[in-house]
Amino acid sequence: MSLHKVDRNTPLFQVTDLCQYFHIARGKTLKAVDHVHFTIYKGETLGLVGESGCGKSTTGRCLVKLYKPNAGQITYKGKDIFSYNKAEDKQFRKNVQMIFQNPHSSLNPRMTVKDIVGSGMKLHGLATDKDLDAKVEAMLKRVGLNHDHMSRFPHEFSGGQKQRIGIARALAVEPEFIICDEPISALDVSIQAQVLNMLKELQEDLGLTYLFIAHDLSVVKYISDRVIVMYLGTMVEFTDAEELYANPLHPYTQVLLSSIPVADPKVVRAKKRITVTGEIPSPINPKDCCRFAERCPYATEKCRSSLPELREVKPGHYVACHMV
Repeated sequence: MSLHKVDRNTPLFQVTDLCQYFHIARGKTLKAVDHVHFTIYKGETLGLVGESGCGKSTTGRCLVKLYKPNAGQITYKGKDIFSYNKAEDKQFRKNVQMIFQNPHSSLNPRMTVKDIVGSGMKLHGLATDKDLDAKVEAMLKRVGLNHDHMSRFPHEFSGGQKQRIGIARALAVEPEFIICDEPISALDVSIQAQVLNMLKELQEDLGLTYLFIAHDLSVVKYISDRVIVMYLGTMVEFTDAEELYANPLHPYTQVLLSSIPVADPKVVRAKKRITVTGEIPSPINPKDCCRFAERCPYATEKCRSSLPELREVKPGHYVACHMV
């Protein structure tokens, strides 16, 4: 768990009953995010974990206004982010930034590193033409790059360096909240730890708040204060990171934790791995029941006929399961 200070008295984001649906031809609806609600406090790292296609990135994109939800409300510092006037919207886009999953496609190939990192500074009045070079160089130095990289184009860099450029671009406008959308999944394992450690150091130095999206629970454990587990657009478990790893209650969370690779052969032999069968159901027009019921080893008829409510089963520990 991170050592930074978390202010549980200051909600930064409040997400209430968030729904993001995509309407497909012939009356079909893909429910990417379905009735999700959570709070992000100033200074914390909230982990959002689940398999590919569960709605993690869509949730993050709603928070930065890349998508407008079909239902629900997202407030930032107490105000609905979709009710801003032009000046408020500009300030919001300065304060809230996103690091994208794929550094190869999220950087403009026709822009130099100086332009990529410096354009936000100029737009928000944080740098002039005279001091732009110095400020861009300082920002690159903070993420482990140097002056020589400023005039180069993205294709001249490795994956890890590109992601550092993406991080520098997000930091350049002095945000207070950053959505990290699987920022290390496209990187070599040897580079992943470097980027994670850098993100933690930046958080402690700059007082940042993170929504950290990943499908690797071991990574989420390392960086997060609290963790949300999602499955097919719904929240199935939500609690402190330490509590989640010590006492996972939802069968899906137990499956995810049991799949984490362990380097010690003795531990592997002693460890009981939970396996599931069947295919992941389609998120298009899903049944009104537990989304995990078709694969869950403990499912009953009630699970297959009604949707479990996310409820607090112990202080700060929420789970959506009929069997808990």
